[in-house]
Amino acid sequence: MDITFKTEDGRFNYRACAIILNGSKILAMHDERSPYFYLPGGRVSLHETAEQAVLRELKEELCIDAEIIRPLWLNQSFFTEVVSQERFHEICLYFLIDASKTGLFSKGESFTLYEGKHTNKFEWLEIGRLQDEYFYPNFLKEKIFHLPEHPELQAEFE
Repeated sequence: MDITFKTEDGRFNYRACAIILNGSKILAMHDERSPYFYLPGGRVSLHETAEQAVLRELKEELCIDAEIIRPLWLNQSFFTEVVSQERFHEICLYFLIDASKTGLFSKGESFTLYEGKHTNKFEWLEIGRLQDEYFYPNFLKEKIFHLPEHPELQAEFE
């Protein structure tokens, strides 16, 4: 069971996301429901660690067995989702991922994979151009240039 619940005031999510870099590019994705790019990852399940969750999500979404290098950020985010207009309170752990032994980098600049009923489109975005992209979370548009050595706590209000 995913750690998420809905109230009359909005939805709470507990997520884990992957930062996968290839030179000066970051792997981002979107599906048929979202016009914006976001990072691979997803909700943490009950009795699952965030580390287990991000690796499981990479297996489900990208069909890879990657390795975690280190945690980067614990982000507390408060936003309204642009498509559903649902208000969110989300806690997400962001992990720097080593995908060098997975074959991921040979899939090309953009590629499509299927996860159940969902069509996931992946693209390597130039991190220097993230400011110009329809990309979430917003905090990464600046923080991606300075990856912390130790996890940082932050909050983002949109």
